Amino acid sequence: MLSLSRCNNINDLRSLAKRRLPRSMFHYIDGGADDEVTLRRNTDAFEDYEIQPRFLRPVDEIDTTVTLFGKKLDVPFFIAPTGMSRLFHHTKENAVARAAAKFGTAYSLSTLGTASLEKIAEETEGPKMFQIYILKDRELTREFVERCKAANYDALCLTVDVPLAGNRERDKVTGMTMPPRFTMKSFFSFFIHPNWSFNFLLHPDFRLANVVHRVDALGKGAMGLIEYVNSQFDRTVTWDDASRLIQQWGGPFVIKGVLTSEDAKRAREIGATALMISNHGGRQMDGVPAAIDCLEPIRDAVGSDMELILDGGIRRGTHMLKALALGANAVSIGKAYLYGLAAGGQKGVELVLQILKNELERDMALMGCGTIQELSKEYVKHRYNRSIP
Repeated sequence: MLSLSRCNNINDLRSLAKRRLPRSMFHYIDGGADDEVTLRRNTDAFEDYEIQPRFLRPVDEIDTTVTLFGKKLDVPFFIAPTGMSRLFHHTKENAVARAAAKFGTAYSLSTLGTASLEKIAEETEGPKMFQIYILKDRELTREFVERCKAANYDALCLTVDVPLAGNRERDKVTGMTMPPRFTMKSFFSFFIHPNWSFNFLLHPDFRLANVVHRVDALGKGAMGLIEYVNSQFDRTVTWDDASRLIQQWGGPFVIKGVLTSEDAKRAREIGATALMISNHGGRQMDGVPAAIDCLEPIRDAVGSDMELILDGGIRRGTHMLKALALGANAVSIGKAYLYGLAAGGQKGVELVLQILKNELERDMALMGCGTIQELSKEYVKHRYNRSIP
């Protein structure tokens, strides 16, 4: 039987998460929008890039450290902001923040988290980023900034690709709601996952902790996630709104959801210090490019002094190396760590981070790079455009 001790890679942890979660919860992690073309491409597109190793170079010492948001990270990957971790394990975002700190990397908390930003600040002294939306309640958005300053967050991240929720058909099929509820459709799945269901009854607080004091935030009963998102998100947000938010924050500021050179240059013009090149894990608009395919053009457009984070599809150490060689300063992981959280709480997240760290160090040695800073385009070729000697 599959267990944490038998998981050798991220796909194994995905399989274990599927065994341990009720159907609706697993597919909420695993799914994407429409036909899920972009969801699949996020990972598959890495296969279009081939590593060009260099040999007879000293690799007896491997240095995986990078600097991001002015903070040193022990590894060039960190935890992406994902909502509602309580759905997947009763230890919530707190367990993930502790795991990130243990590995010397950054944790990102979502506006739609089930732990408050203040509680997360208490959990870890490591680098922290808060992901923010500009909601219809603009005063709440301003409040988030002041709370993050008071809690000593290192960076603020504005997600820009959610004017409304994507068409996530798996959630419709499974009857996904927040908080979860027992129905005729869901009862059997809850019944055959007794550990999750027991903790559901023992730890029933699924409130969206950062917004519950200002909006209903699902506090009065279950509702569809898409219904909630569409009721709270503002479709009138502009670059001017983002600019004002950057000025209010006054520190490292990330814009998440950029896929084009034009938007990347606009973000730089209004004062963003970093970009997360992301299609929201394939969960918003289907048919947009894989994140990795957008990286090199955006790096060429913004130059070398803007931090770029590749977000989407990371499952292997080689994926990270390809992104870093093509111009990313770091990468973020979302689905991968959620599989670990669902599979085993904090230990499961730590296993994900350890697997990726081990793969990264081994692959750096195999490709002839002793430090992240040595990576460049020379180490990666697109398989369809490579020159033949």
